Amino acid sequence: MTIRHLRIFVAVATTGKMCDAADQLFLSQPTVSQAIKELEDHYEVLLFERLGKKLYITEAGEKLLLYSKNILTEFDNVEKRMLEMSSKKNLNIGATITIGNCILPDAINDIKKIYPDIQTSSCISNTRTIEKKLLTSELDIAMIEGNVNDPNLISIPFLTDSLVLACNSKHELAQKDELTIGDLKNTNFIFREKGSGTRELFEDYIQKSKIPINVVLQSNCPGSIKNAILINNFASVISIRLIEQEILNGDITIFRCSKHLLDRTFKIVYHKDKFIDSAMNDFINILKNYEDNSRFDHLPSKKLLGFK
Repeated sequence: MTIRHLRIFVAVATTGKMCDAADQLFLSQPTVSQAIKELEDHYEVLLFERLGKKLYITEAGEKLLLYSKNILTEFDNVEKRMLEMSSKKNLNIGATITIGNCILPDAINDIKKIYPDIQTSSCISNTRTIEKKLLTSELDIAMIEGNVNDPNLISIPFLTDSLVLACNSKHELAQKDELTIGDLKNTNFIFREKGSGTRELFEDYIQKSKIPINVVLQSNCPGSIKNAILINNFASVISIRLIEQEILNGDITIFRCSKHLLDRTFKIVYHKDKFIDSAMNDFINILKNYEDNSRFDHLPSKKLLGFK
């Protein structure tokens, strides 16, 4: 017994004729007759009395008609709700803190241009936290600045970024045209928290020089890092994207590492078993088409030497 059998039965019961039910359902009359016979055989009851050319529903048929209408109503509601769900797009997006401040707002606006009714939620945290949420399916997709460690995650490069050494333009470091690693000895720094891709990249390089770095503050907030540079006269290593306006205003001086050793690549990350629907696929393509790092080349900068 199937939903199809019940639809045919209800059509026959409400029209009173096999031929009318067949026309209503766009079926042949033998198909309708066969379905009714299969129902009667299945339940071992007579559903219709056939007197002359007329059909008369039996007591068993009346009960089945009541049940069938309820079942079909519920089934149609399920179909409607599930189809509504399939037409609604949802995207849970993760982003590391630099990307969350620089890229995520534009990315959400761009996906909403394609899917105006899409429901998006976002989580901004450090690389390690985002990675865990992808592995537990709390996030559909993420943009990170660190390296992915888990083999269950797929990582796709999509945008180049540069870390720069930044300080207040009145800082003693800013008075130099070039800095060496040695010049950073005992400089007061504000750094990102442990687990940050920004911090990991700089620490990888600074540890090779064996120069002590005095980390006096840690923060996962770009705004507080900028304030510490501008107000507290701390130095920091930060994405050039986060301080573009302050550089143009002359408030912050930056030093770029020679040979692009502090350049990094932002990555699109998702679970290898994740089903990629149309919205997620379009989101990936949006990110892949974003501009590269060249637009920051014009910003005034000095040289940071000594990295190997």
